[in-house]
Amino acid sequence: MACGMQPVLWHIEISHFSEKARWALQIKGVEHERRAPPPGLHIPVALWLTRGGSGTLPILEIDGQRFADSTTIIASLEDRFPDPPLYPADSRERERALALEDFFDRSLGPAIRRLVWHELRRDPERLGTIAAQAAPVFSGGMAIPYARLLSVGTGLRYGAVNERAAQQAKSRMLSVLDRLEAELGDHKYLASDHFSVADLTAASLLYPLVQPEQAPKLVQEMPERYERLRASLANRRGYQWVQEIYAKHRRVGA
Repeated sequence: MACGMQPVLWHIEISHFSEKARWALQIKGVEHERRAPPPGLHIPVALWLTRGGSGTLPILEIDGQRFADSTTIIASLEDRFPDPPLYPADSRERERALALEDFFDRSLGPAIRRLVWHELRRDPERLGTIAAQAAPVFSGGMAIPYARLLSVGTGLRYGAVNERAAQQAKSRMLSVLDRLEAELGDHKYLASDHFSVADLTAASLLYPLVQPEQAPKLVQEMPERYERLRASLANRRGYQWVQEIYAKHRRVGA
């Protein structure tokens, strides 16, 4: 790695898009600092970092530049640290990998985020636990007000208030799981014979569902209805594929 300021990743610990960026940095072997503003309060931080360009994390600071969005972050890393590659060398395989990355970003990322936050909002105690973990500064007497703020903010921002919308998100997630299994066929990887950005994206965005041991914990146990959903999918190939990809390519604690 070239000399200079150490890269900084602004992220949210339990965010699946942040997990995508963290995983890419691990694959590339890029030493970096991590900064995690409290969920909800990350929005003004992101707007400040990008001069109003983006209100979401992750954001990577590297070589005097700031890159918002996990896809853009990976592209910037691929340009600076081409080995090991996340983009396949073959042009057709690379086109397929990038198309799948875009599909999972757009279809899976928002759906599973809405579903998770909807279930957590229905369980104030667990939401309070997440709030305390994410923002220790708000522990004690401030934990409940912060949890309420987080509940309102996530409900409005991610459309997690409405039960119908949550069920639509669940259906969307299941259809994407079908697509994942169809794209895999009899292969180990999605776009080529090797691990690529397509595999990293699908697996990281499904981590809140599968919760592999190499990924950050959401809470010790999610609400009962969500755990029943997880149990009903545990024998599916796509679910088990995520576990296998994490076990093979994601270092614990990296």
